[in-house]
Amino acid sequence: MEPAAAASAPPPAPGRGAHVLLTAILLRAGRTVLSVVASAAVIVGLWYAFIAVFDLDPLVAKDPQAVWTYLFTADKAAESRRTILDGLWHTLGDAGVGYLAGTVAAIVVAVCFVLFRSVERALMPVAMMLRSVPLVAMIPLLTLIFGRGLTAVGVIAGIIVFFPSLVNLVFGLRSGPPAAADLVLAYGGGPATVLRKVALPSALPALFVSARIAVPGAVIGALLAEWLATGEGLGYYMQRAQQTFNYGGVWASVVVITVASIALYAIVGFIEAIVLARYGPSSGLGR
Repeated sequence: MEPAAAASAPPPAPGRGAHVLLTAILLRAGRTVLSVVASAAVIVGLWYAFIAVFDLDPLVAKDPQAVWTYLFTADKAAESRRTILDGLWHTLGDAGVGYLAGTVAAIVVAVCFVLFRSVERALMPVAMMLRSVPLVAMIPLLTLIFGRGLTAVGVIAGIIVFFPSLVNLVFGLRSGPPAAADLVLAYGGGPATVLRKVALPSALPALFVSARIAVPGAVIGALLAEWLATGEGLGYYMQRAQQTFNYGGVWASVVVITVASIALYAIVGFIEAIVLARYGPSSGLGR
């Protein structure tokens, strides 16, 4: 009876897997977009409230409407917008270098920690000690070693990205189901096979959490390096605008870099939605 019943069971719809995958992607992407929109609305509301509650001088504290005027409707809006956007592209390039360097280094070190506990016991205390040193205090030494070019910016931004990514990735790589790891070992697999078959798929959510957290971290690191080391990009422009009492330029720069960071965060979230819907531990697809 069972074979007959199995033979008479209707075959799965040919497009059902793709439909389930698309639905999962849209749900995850929708949650990301909603969180970004809600965060932006909260920021704008707190911005207005902060200026009103503390009764700040309009000459120094610019509200969203003043920033809009500075960027789009003032007499020199086109020139101001061009200057800020030129600095923005430079800063995003610097942040991208630090983002990739910090993320790749965190992945490599996390894998070494999981495969070789002795490496973790030797290096984790050193990493935590370095993390406790303020980055501002390290920048003069870093610029002395790496110069004031792109390498120094990549190192400074990469340091900010590296440490939180490392912690998340080590936790994610060790969050795989022990039963699945035992099954791989029982069939003759080694630690590398367990890492590839069990740990890495289970670590995908942690990897993307780290990737999203790293976006603003890389931007902050690039701004800090430009401010204190390179004298280029939006970080240096903000410093110069503050020194020349161009407070509209300072506020507009902050808004532009914030919007860019939110957009990059949303892009990473969209990529996360696609990857986790297809390969995540709870996707149920492709298994």
